[in-house]
Amino acid sequence: MSISEGDKAPDFSLPASGGRTVSLKDLKGKPFVLYFYPKADTPGCTKEACAFEEALPQLGKIGVTVIGVSKDEMKPIEKFAAKYNLTFPLASDPETTTIAAYGAWQEKSMYGKKYMGIERSTVLVDAKGKIAKIWPKVKVEGHAAEVLAAVKSLG
Repeated sequence: MSISEGDKAPDFSLPASGGRTVSLKDLKGKPFVLYFYPKADTPGCTKEACAFEEALPQLGKIGVTVIGVSKDEMKPIEKFAAKYNLTFPLASDPETTTIAAYGAWQEKSMYGKKYMGIERSTVLVDAKGKIAKIWPKVKVEGHAAEVLAAVKSLG
């Protein structure tokens, strides 16, 4: 399933770092950012997570929650969060249900081999629970700033 801007955000409830649970229900009436990353504690994912952490004070002022999602189990996610002092929730979706619902589970290829994996992508959901913006195939450099600009334009 693929989502489009203007669609209702697919439902989810996932375990997250710090013993938290993140769910669409709990975020009702609040805008939030879901970003999908391939693997905890790899160079690109670390850079992206740290950039979002740096943008948190500004995003928080606007009342926006950031949630990172990967298919990693909770143990490596907790280690990743602790290692880089990541305060926002990092959610675990080993069955890739939420990842697929948000269009981030895609066929990839490396060295001519095709396989399924997480496409680094970000989804901004508005306070009404609708998809406000989708960033497919995210390039880490400057991405958190792009997301912040889009969030500010929500009004």
